[in-house]
Amino acid sequence: MKIQTKVTCPIVDSLRVRQIAGMFDLPIADRSHEDFSIEIPGVEEPWQIGLIVGPSGSGKTTVARQAFGSAAMHDEKKNPWLQNRAVIDAIGDADVHTITRTLTAVGFSSPRAWLRPYHALSNGEKFRCDLARLLLAARHQGFPLPPGVPSQKIAVMDEFTSVVDRTVAKVCSAALSHAIRADEIKTRFVAVSCHYDIINWLCPDWVVDMAQQSLARGRLCRPKLTIKVHRCGKDLWPRFRRYHYLNPNLPVDARCWTGLLDGEPIVFAAVSQVAGFRGYRRFSRIVVLPDYQGIGIGSAFRDTVSRLEAPTCRRLSLVTSHPAMIHSCRQSVNWKLDRVGVSVPDGARLRKRTIGGVRRICSFVYTGNRVESAALAA
Repeated sequence: MKIQTKVTCPIVDSLRVRQIAGMFDLPIADRSHEDFSIEIPGVEEPWQIGLIVGPSGSGKTTVARQAFGSAAMHDEKKNPWLQNRAVIDAIGDADVHTITRTLTAVGFSSPRAWLRPYHALSNGEKFRCDLARLLLAARHQGFPLPPGVPSQKIAVMDEFTSVVDRTVAKVCSAALSHAIRADEIKTRFVAVSCHYDIINWLCPDWVVDMAQQSLARGRLCRPKLTIKVHRCGKDLWPRFRRYHYLNPNLPVDARCWTGLLDGEPIVFAAVSQVAGFRGYRRFSRIVVLPDYQGIGIGSAFRDTVSRLEAPTCRRLSLVTSHPAMIHSCRQSVNWKLDRVGVSVPDGARLRKRTIGGVRRICSFVYTGNRVESAALAA
């Protein structure tokens, strides 16, 4: 569809206005105006992700509002976060499982942080929460579009990734793209951004470049990340400890592994003995740094470590209550669900069991390929 719009605003005459007009030889008029004309794919076309990109002042927001309507766009001023309420309570009316899946899908998978109020989060965490809330709103109600266009579930986010560093921007873009393509997020999404570096990571179906006044169609593939897996010592654990949702202490007999990206550790795992079962080992910790969550690093790292650990033991297992890890293991051909149970905190055993005092846990057994012991020794 063709978007043609004009933006005007009054110019109030003053001494300084005349001085600036004289210094730069500008004509003095009663109003200032800008005209925008651009082609954008219509909602009747089969696309899932779009991107409107360009420098500040190029008309990105104006075109997005004209094409998709203001109601579909994130606006923190119109819908502020509740003060002193946990993010999980303030994010929307969806059920808790849908909320946690959406938060995880946008790369915010830290249960401890879900319990904090919005104002206590970092800028990167706030950005992901804003994105998750917008997607949840679009999924459950849809937004009215301009007259004559049927209502669609489309979410539009202005200033997409503008408040976060570029690593977080790229990883979050990739996580969102994967979640939408996998139908984990059931809505279309349009990003409005001044940053061109996210294009290959978001993998949009179309890109409108306001600087060039052009429309490009066709999905790009995101760059591949090469992560090197190594054995490491327990001294690396403090860097990851605060991001794990359970006891921060490592088992005494833990064998530790890390994944390095450009020489920096971004993921950590610990494997320890199962008490009372000779030759049985299990994952006791798997942690991905927040900036890299949501793009499958944890799952790939877990399976790589499993292939290296499995030849050294009779049985390798993983026990978790994290929704993302449970979902990943159930979707993987390398893991078999062994049992489902509950874990009750020691203090809760003396009280009546409440929904808040019981934690569901799933136990999985590794059934995938194994690396020969010689390879592990090398």
